[in-house]
Formats: sequence, C-alpha cells, structure tokens
Amino acid sequence: MARLRAVFHYAASAGIADRLAAAENEWLSIQSCDENDDERLFELMAEADVLWHVLKPATAEIIAAAPKLRLIQKIGVGVNTIDLDAAQARNITVCNMPGTNSQAVAEATVLLMLSALRRGATFHDATRRGEGWRMDPSVFDRIGEISGRTVGLVGYGEVGRRVAPVLAALGARVLYTASGTKADAQAEWRDLPVLLAESDVISLHLPLTPDTENLLDAAAFTAMKPGAVLVNTARGGLVDQGALFNALTKGTLLAAGLDVFAAEPIAENEPLLALENVALMPHVAWLTPETFARSIDIAVQNSRCLIDGGDFLHRVV
Repeated sequence: MARLRAVFHYAASAGIADRLAAAENEWLSIQSCDENDDERLFELMAEADVLWHVLKPATAEIIAAAPKLRLIQKIGVGVNTIDLDAAQARNITVCNMPGTNSQAVAEATVLLMLSALRRGATFHDATRRGEGWRMDPSVFDRIGEISGRTVGLVGYGEVGRRVAPVLAALGARVLYTASGTKADAQAEWRDLPVLLAESDVISLHLPLTPDTENLLDAAAFTAMKPGAVLVNTARGGLVDQGALFNALTKGTLLAAGLDVFAAEPIAENEPLLALENVALMPHVAWLTPETFARSIDIAVQNSRCLIDGGDFLHRVV
C-alpha cells in the first residue's frame, strides 16, 4: 500500500514533532512545515494527499499547487482561512474538528478576562522592572473582580458551555446571545443590543462570517456600559480594531483581553500594542499539548477515510 502523504502546516515544537512521529504508520507519513517557509510548503504540496491546516490561509494558490490533494483537515474549528470554493471545485474534502480545542480556549478566555480585569501584564512587567512596589496608586482604581459583574457571552457553543459555569462559580451573573436559545444554557438569554448594554464583561465566541465581520464596531462600543471589558478568543475580524482602540483610549472600555486580531501576525506599529489596559496573546488560546493529542487522533482517523472510504468526521465540504 502506498503511504498517504500529509503536510502539517505549522511550526512543530519538539513535543508536537514527537506526537506527529508517533502518529505515522505503514499507510501515513507526516511532514511538518513552518508557516513562514513557503518554499518548503510548495515543495511538499506537490506530492501531498492531505493538508493538515492550522492558521495560515490555505489559499487557492496552495490548493492549485497540490494536484494529488484530496483532504484539507482543519486543526481547529474555523474554516474562514480555507478557500472553500477552490477546494469544492476540485472535489477536495474539507473537515474541521469542533470540540478538540474548546477546553483550552475556555481556560484561556478566563485567563484573559482575569488578566484584563486585574491588570496582570501591568503588574508582571512592573515587578520584573523592580517597580512593582512603587507603582502609581491610581492603577488600583482601574482593576476589579469577576465576582459581582455581569458577563455576556456572544455565542454559546462548546467554549461558551465551558466558560459559563466557571464564571458563575466565581460569582458572576452570566448572559448569552446566540443564533437561538439553548435549552441547556447555564446563562440567561438576551438579544445582542441588550446584552451589550447590560454586560460588564463581553466575551466573543463566534465564527467569522460575512454576517459577523466587524460585529463590534464604533456604535457597538458606544452602546456598552462605561467601564466594560472586552475579551476575544474567537476571531479578530469580529471587531473593528480602530474602533476598539478608540473605545479603550477615549471611550467606553476599561480594558480588553485579546488573543486574535484583524491581521495576523499583528503589525509592529499596531496602536493596541502600546496600551497598558490590553492583555495580549498571539492566537494561542487553543494551543496546548492536550489539544494536539485530540486533534491528531481525528486528523489520522479522517485521513484513513481516504483509504477505507468511511464517513469523515465533521465534514464541511
């Protein structure tokens, strides 16, 4: 049996490389490729049967350079970074894997929420500089607890279901909005305008689609409560980044916790980077060894379907 050739398009740490090597077998070989190494990517794609796609867009150009490609397996949930039309035109199957990174993203959501509310990065940096005990006392007027606050979840999927009970246990009142009410929700339903007006903390958990792009714009920030906090571990395109900067500097928002941005990697001159009231992560909320263990299992299983003809898990196209 000829081995399927899979390309893992992401920088592989030593731990991830070990997991990929352990997943190889008599019918599957896996080559990793750093997202910044386009030359190697196109060399590998020329012979690839499967693309294990992470974050850097799987463009029509990349798909066209892979004449043997039969499966694009998203390592994660959002498929907005895959040219679905180009894949469909070639009858290339596209799958994602909802749920594999939900625990990691839920934990990172709470981390960013706490960091934004408690100015975690500010205190961390000041302490490293030897200034932790000599800070301007006014910083303590700009921090607070989750307990007693109203947290609004915009979207209530796998991540929202994990976050809601944690927030409730910490003493928050939890609201949510979604495409419809959820019978099992551990939160109170509100439509989006009411949720924005009532929430002290707003956390985004939506896919990026034409309908959700720039969902939070200048008007949305104006409608929020004074002193609100925004957390985004979903997609950067959900937020008008310029409007967010204005809201953080001269508008409604007290702080923000951000793992995702409109353009990634974020530009070195992005104004948000200079703000003390923003907690930042480089789109790694999903990234844990546990996430990869779950993800690789599904990726291998779906790759095997190309041989056995079984049903793909979580097929999108």
